[in-house]
Amino acid sequence: MTSALTPLARDPGSETLTRMESNSRGSVLVVDDEPTITEVVSRYLQRAGYATRVAGDGPEALELAAAERPDLVVLDLMLPGMDGLEVMRRLCQPVAGGDGRMSVILLTAKGEPTDRVIGLRLGADDYVVKPFSPAELVARVDAVLRRVVSEPELEEPISFDGLELDPVGRRVTVRGEEAQLTVREYELLLHLVRHPGQVFSRDQLMDSVWQYSFYSDTSTVTVHVRRLRAKIEEDPSDPRWLQTVWGVGYRFQP
Repeated sequence: MTSALTPLARDPGSETLTRMESNSRGSVLVVDDEPTITEVVSRYLQRAGYATRVAGDGPEALELAAAERPDLVVLDLMLPGMDGLEVMRRLCQPVAGGDGRMSVILLTAKGEPTDRVIGLRLGADDYVVKPFSPAELVARVDAVLRRVVSEPELEEPISFDGLELDPVGRRVTVRGEEAQLTVREYELLLHLVRHPGQVFSRDQLMDSVWQYSFYSDTSTVTVHVRRLRAKIEEDPSDPRWLQTVWGVGYRFQP
């Protein structure tokens, strides 16, 4: 069987996986049915300062996620029994007393673009294609959690007719109703709102929002814009705020 990890040196450190602790940079749940992947990825994350837990299937992952509420889940889509997309759907369901949002990075097979797009539409923040470098995955985790676990910027709410963003509370209200946005959807909207009328290419948005200047697949930007339109626009097919500038990119039109 071909390894889903790129070649790397074996870590001589402890075999013990760390529980999610409050003094870490953040907490990550790694879900994959291949023990080699969960072991190596956990070690790299621990070395980077993250507390980690692992799960080998969907039910175990959902149980741990509900009990410990990790900051981020690294989720393999090809799981035994309950597949990764079903786990993704349940992770993104609203939680009583909370905002229901949980950051997710998908692990996907090289030839499964459909599952990848479905995962992004369900609320995933990013994906990594197998085989992958554990160091690259840690960089993706860093990028997703950089603003989630840090102190919020002290900014005044940003208001337009029917749309309000609260950067401190990281909330978006549309026509009086709070919109349930993923971390990446929120960051994308906030970036566009902070630059009203300015057109950004997909590459520029990948660099500014995803912070991947080397990223080659920009289709995730298109998926996230579509999801945002579905959540904030009265008519997503004729958007008022999130406009496409054909051949260039996207802009927020106040």
